[in-house]
Amino acid sequence: MALTSTACTSGSSEAKKPAAHASADEQPELSPALTRQEARAAIERYARVNNKANTGRDRALLATIEDGPLYAMSAAEYQQTDGLTRSERKPYQPWSYDAQRAELYIPRISSGQPRWFAAALASSKNQIPDQLAVFAQQPHQQRWALVSVADLYGRNLPKVVLDAGGYATTVAANRSKSLAVGADRLRRGVLDNFATGGRGSGKKKIFAASRASSQQVKVHNETVSQYGSQGSSIFTGAPNRYRDTYALKTIDGGALVFFSHTHHQTDTVARPGLRLDPGKEDRAWLHDIPRTRIRYTFVCNNAATVPAKTGPATLLAYTCARTHASGPPANPAPPPRA
Repeated sequence: MALTSTACTSGSSEAKKPAAHASADEQPELSPALTRQEARAAIERYARVNNKANTGRDRALLATIEDGPLYAMSAAEYQQTDGLTRSERKPYQPWSYDAQRAELYIPRISSGQPRWFAAALASSKNQIPDQLAVFAQQPHQQRWALVSVADLYGRNLPKVVLDAGGYATTVAANRSKSLAVGADRLRRGVLDNFATGGRGSGKKKIFAASRASSQQVKVHNETVSQYGSQGSSIFTGAPNRYRDTYALKTIDGGALVFFSHTHHQTDTVARPGLRLDPGKEDRAWLHDIPRTRIRYTFVCNNAATVPAKTGPATLLAYTCARTHASGPPANPAPPPRA
C-alpha cells in the first residue's frame, strides 16, 4: 500500500545551453548560489556519501548530506529495513547520479538569503534525467544537503529562464500576485488528487491534466477500492513539518515550484471479526500484529509549473514514502484481574 512512482525526461551537457531556455536580464548585484562546477561536485559527493551511509544504515552520516523531507523519507526506509529479517533484506546495490549530464538550475541569491539550487538528474549513468531535485546549504555546517527528490513523469524538462551567465531567477512561491497558484494551493491540489481523485477542487481545477497527476489519481482509485466490501481506505491531510518551498522563474513568466506535503492513508475493517494483517514492510511499526485499523503517514516531494496570471498548474514530478504506521490490535489482551 505504499505509493510509488517512476518516470524519465531529457537533459543536456553543460557546454551547450538547452534551446528551451530563454535569456533574462542579468542581475549583476546578485551572486549565484554556487558555481556549476561546485554544484556538480555537491551532486557527486551526495551519491558517494549516500552509498556509504546506506550500506550501514548510518543515520548520522546520512544527516550530513540529506535534510528536511528527504531525510525523513530515507530514515523511515532505514527503519523499515531494520524490521526485516536478514533473509528478507535485499543486498544493497551502490549507485550514482550522472552529475556531468545533470541539468542545473542555479539561482542568483541576495546576500543573507538561503543558498540552494535545483537539478534534473539521471539516476544512472548515460541516461536522460528522470528526477527533479533540490539541494540546500545547511547553515551551520556550510555543507550541501539534498532536501527533495521527485520522480519525473514525461520527457519534457521545465523551461526555466537562464540569464546570460546561465543562472536562474528565484520567485516567491506563496502569496505572490505574479503567480496564478501559490504553494499552499498546490499542496491542496495534490492532497485532493489522493483524497478524491482530483474531483474536490470543482470546476476551477488546481492542476491541468498531466502524467504525474494521473498517477496520483490512479493511486487513489486503486487504494480506496482495494478491500471491496471488507474494509475501507481513505486519504486525508496530515500536519506538515516541511513548509519550505523553492521556485524559479520560467519562460512564460510563471514558475517552477518545489514543495512537500504529508498525508495519511487510513485502512479500516468493515465489521467486527475482520482484521488487517500487516505486511513485512510494516513490521518495523506494526510488529506483525493484526489490526482493525491502520493509519499510514506518507511524506511526499512534488514539483509543478505554475502560470503567471491565470490557469491551472501542471504537476511534473512527485515521490512519496511511508514514514510511519499505527493502529489498534485486532485482539487486544484482556485487562489483568484485580
